[in-house]
This record gives sequence, C-alpha cells and structure tokens, in this order.
Amino acid sequence: MKDIAEFAQALADGRTTSEALVKEALVRIEAHRAAGGVAYISVDAEGALQSARASDLARASGYVPSPLAGLPVSIKDLFDVAGQVTAAGSTLLADASPARSDALVVERLRAAGAIFLGRTNMSEFAFSGLGLNPHYGTPLTPCAEQRIAGGSSSGAAVSVALDMAVAGLGTDTGGSIRIPAAFCGLTGFKPSASRVPLTGTFPLAVSLDSIGALSRSVADCILLDQILTGDHLDTHAAPLAGLRLAVTRDFVLDQLDAIVAAAFERTLDLLAKAGACIRWFDFPELHELPQINAAGGLTAAEAWHVHRKWLETDNAQCYDARVAQRIRRGAAISAADYLDIQIERRRLITIARERLGDADAWLMPSVAVVPPRLADLNEDDAFFATNGLVLRNTSVINFLDGCALSLPCQRAEELPVGLSIAGLHGQDARVLQVSRAIEELLQGNA
Repeated sequence: MKDIAEFAQALADGRTTSEALVKEALVRIEAHRAAGGVAYISVDAEGALQSARASDLARASGYVPSPLAGLPVSIKDLFDVAGQVTAAGSTLLADASPARSDALVVERLRAAGAIFLGRTNMSEFAFSGLGLNPHYGTPLTPCAEQRIAGGSSSGAAVSVALDMAVAGLGTDTGGSIRIPAAFCGLTGFKPSASRVPLTGTFPLAVSLDSIGALSRSVADCILLDQILTGDHLDTHAAPLAGLRLAVTRDFVLDQLDAIVAAAFERTLDLLAKAGACIRWFDFPELHELPQINAAGGLTAAEAWHVHRKWLETDNAQCYDARVAQRIRRGAAISAADYLDIQIERRRLITIARERLGDADAWLMPSVAVVPPRLADLNEDDAFFATNGLVLRNTSVINFLDGCALSLPCQRAEELPVGLSIAGLHGQDARVLQVSRAIEELLQGNA
C-alpha cells in the first residue's frame, strides 16, 4: 500500500481521482465484509462518494487544502460525526440521537479534505487492549490466522492494514493506538495528551485519553498529527550516530515472548552498529504500577463517573460483561484514593525525568507478546491476564503523561512486533525525529 504522499502525488499528476480511490476502498470493504470481516461497524458509501466527487471538483479548480485531500480515512466509533450516532462500539447507545456537529478532530480532518468512509469497530467503550467485541464481532489481524488485531482501535488498524483506508483515526488511553499498530504491522502515534482536543470524543478516562492516527509510515503519522493538533513540529530525521537511546532493564522487558525479545534485541544491535548510544538503566519504581492501579486506577475511576448512570440501571445488561466488570471497579475508588493515584502519578513522572535525563528517546517493545490467538481468550482468567500483559508497556507511557510511536520491527516472515519510541510530555518532536531515523534504518535492513 502506498503512503499518503504517494497518493497525493498521483492525485496531483492526474493519474487517479478521489472518486476512483474511494470506489476501490469501498470494493475492498465489501469483500472484507463478505468474508466475515468486521473492521467497520457502519459504512457511508454514498456520503463518501459524494465527498470524493466534490473533492475532485475542488482540485480541478485549484483548491487542495492538504496532502490528505481526497483520500479515504476511517473514523473510530468514539468520534462525533454530524448526523451519525456515536455508539462507542456498544449496543447501549446504538439508538442514541445523532451528533449535531463534528468532533473537533473530525472537523479538522474534514477541513483538510479527508473523505470519511465509515465508523470502525473497537473494544466496547474503548476499555480493553485486545479488541474483542461481543456485539459487532472481533477484528483479526491480517498478519496471521485467527489472531486478534488488538484494541481498543481494532477496526481502525484493520481498515488500514487491508487498504480500506489510508489512515485510521483512533484513541489511546492505555495503548489503544499502539497495540493494534504493533499487532497489524502498522505505525501508530500517541501524542502528548493535551496536544489534541477531546471535544466531541466519547471519553474513557480524560486524565489519560489521547487522540492520534494509525497509518503506514512515520511521515503519515506526522501529517495526521499536524492536522489534528494544528502544530507543525520540526520532525526532520535525526542522525542516528550519537543518538542517546535509553532502554529500561526491568518491568517492560519482563515476560517477553521469544519472538518479541529477538526482534527487540536485533533492532538494538542495528542501532548500535549505526552509531547510536544505547544506555541501559534501571527503573524499579515501575514495579509499583500494579499496586498503584490495583483497584482499577484512574481509568476505572473516571470511566465509572461516565457510566454509572447506565450501570446502576437495567441498561447494565447491554454491556459486554467484561467491560462492565472493569468499569464497576471504579465505584469502590474513593475521592481520597483517586487523589492518591494522582499524587503517585506526579511522583513517577518526576522520577522518569531523572532516570531518562538527556536521552533522545526511550525504547521498549510496544507489546510484550505477539498477537494472541482469539481462541485462547475465551475464558475470563485468560482474557484478563492477557489483557493486562498486552497493556503493560503502553500504559506506562500514558500513566507518565508521555508520547510514543510504535513502529514495525519484525522480519517479513515473522509475526508482527512493535518497537516503542517514547518520550515524556512535550517531547513529541524529538520522538518523531528519532522515529523517522529508526524507520529508515529498519527499512534498509528489511
């Protein structure tokens, strides 16, 4: 699949049209659905075609608002789109009133000329790193047979991986962009949370929620970040020689799948040979995170605040039982408990600044394991244990209020593995600079 720049050039040269690209995407969506695929909850084929024709007319008159103009994009079912219902992957809200206006990020994508194909599947209310959905089906990674795509932005990832969109708009509260990116062989960027406005987005936990995109390349993630934030950061590739890359010895390297461990070690070796300085360090305080969040953490507390009006009524029967169980944990978190978690968060952020020092980026495997088999997640014990392990590394960055990009680092014949290139709050530009450089290195050694 081409990246956005290649599509934009083809449109500029007159070698294709927006209408043709949208028709091709719709054909792929139809074939995906006919084969039992569930990446999309709903598709607005006629609306997309009308927008594509309007985009072609605008281009003919010289109006091209961005490189994304005329290209098909998918929207996670968490975002308001005027005239559409925002159901958040649940049947509870399926009959809610349609949104009266676009979410601010949708408005910005629309102004950039994006063509919206439809709403993508997800973990119900975005509360899982695995992407299972009993209401609309569970998207599977195209990279392996009967293995999950990851969550919660599962459908967004599959829509891009199967060329049914050039990019997917997603959210990330504990890893919901980077996990499916890792499991589907894609690139996914979680910006510093405050950089992208949440207006018109159904919340999971506003202290942690972040909005970003899943795409084919770092350059695509940068373009989407510019559109979503309005920021134009300096994201030129950093020279690898002399880069200071920090790697934590503990916690995020515990219980690694052998394939993940091998891919991570191979990547570090390539970086060292390219002249980067790999600095190993200990971060024992990360082992405190399970205890800090033992009662459900900020996510359960803030999700309960949103959902208690439904979970305390007969509407509770509409929920995925596993999602309801996790949200209900927030009912037992007192105001004092909640404030204690916030205090612990600030403490660990301060320690992280000290531990990372002058590092250009913090590297770790995006996810400790390769995509699990769907059949292995039927029992609750297996589901919750796997969900915790899958979310472990990515959620570290959310808790520390940082930013991170997941980049594919597996060999062609291997199951998908993501490399996390992370930084603390506000270090987005440097993370993207380093990500560009590492992407070039990995592609040159594919």
